[in-house]
Amino acid sequence: MIQLQNPKSERREALEATSVAVLTAAESAAAYASTADATRRLSHQTVALLTSAGFARHLVPRAWGGTEGTFEALLAAVAALGEGCASAAWCAALWSAHGRYAAYLPPDGQHDLWAAGPDVRISASVKPSGEARRLPSGWLLSGEWENVSGVEFAHWLLLAAMEPGADGPRCRLFAVPRDGISVRDTWHSTGLRGTGSHTAVMEPAFVPDHRTFLMADLVSGVAGPGRARCHTVPAHLAGGLLFCAPAVGAARRALGEWSSWAARTQALRRPDDDGSRLHHALARSADDIDTAQLLLQDAARRADTGTRADRDVLRNRRITAAGADLLVDGVERLFRTAGAHAGTGVLERSWRDVHMAAAHQLLRRESAGVAYATSVFSELAQEQAALAEPATLQEVSAGES
Repeated sequence: MIQLQNPKSERREALEATSVAVLTAAESAAAYASTADATRRLSHQTVALLTSAGFARHLVPRAWGGTEGTFEALLAAVAALGEGCASAAWCAALWSAHGRYAAYLPPDGQHDLWAAGPDVRISASVKPSGEARRLPSGWLLSGEWENVSGVEFAHWLLLAAMEPGADGPRCRLFAVPRDGISVRDTWHSTGLRGTGSHTAVMEPAFVPDHRTFLMADLVSGVAGPGRARCHTVPAHLAGGLLFCAPAVGAARRALGEWSSWAARTQALRRPDDDGSRLHHALARSADDIDTAQLLLQDAARRADTGTRADRDVLRNRRITAAGADLLVDGVERLFRTAGAHAGTGVLERSWRDVHMAAAHQLLRRESAGVAYATSVFSELAQEQAALAEPATLQEVSAGES
């Protein structure tokens, strides 16, 4: 599918064809980007090309015809899309990620989704809402879920709700066919307008047991039948990475647009203007964007190793949040330097999209930093305690003698 790095020789031809499909989808996304921003929805053509390019199947189990692809390849493909339309890139990244989520359904539930093929677009809301009532062989689910990206074009939805229990409530995800819900137009955002992240409304309906699983299993990356390495990574190892990937592309596009404007400005500058302000802005923003991309590539490669170590999970969470901050800084500098010339075109849209993506809760640098630092300090405290313990025992023994 989207795997473009080091393809095996027997799959090289198919992967090269896929890369063409990704580029074709990116061209469509770019052509319709301003329309998507204005109408708050992707075009049908772009959605069809995203699907044929393999985003929906990228993390689907091979047993159902999926790719079980890598996060590094997905980062590259989503960023390429983001250069033309961050909203299309956002939906593509989430449709890929939600294929990974659905791998936690029991086999019969996976059959319901993928029996006819792996190119199933799955939208999701992982913030618990609605009501789930236990029935003898399933659940009665109802309620409203906000900010469901790409919901209008989804085939299935994964909706989170709390499961009441004697030991306290637990969060569950429920797989629901798209025709089982209605959509209320509520998405009026500053950026990523084309994602159509409206509210899903579900009247009370039965969901069988085989179409639900515990959120805790997904978050911790529990192994299970048919789950490959890409399915069992802890949620924070790869989650922030995919939310940041569209912003990488949008920031690169902003840099390109700004550079063209700055080059024209340089040609028309006054004799007493050496242009150093523009030189510094370009160099510093390029540094920020390149550094963010390198951090995200490092995080993606770590996720692809299948590590489950807490230090790696917290490090990925930290550096993806840092990457988001760098992208914001880089684009903010370009936008402010352009001033009135930022206008209402590509630079302005990229500025809005990058800020909106970076506002996601998984990319909050303060909470990511606190979690990482707490882990580091805890490990160091344990090491220091372990080193001090033998000396204390020696001192006790010397005192007794």
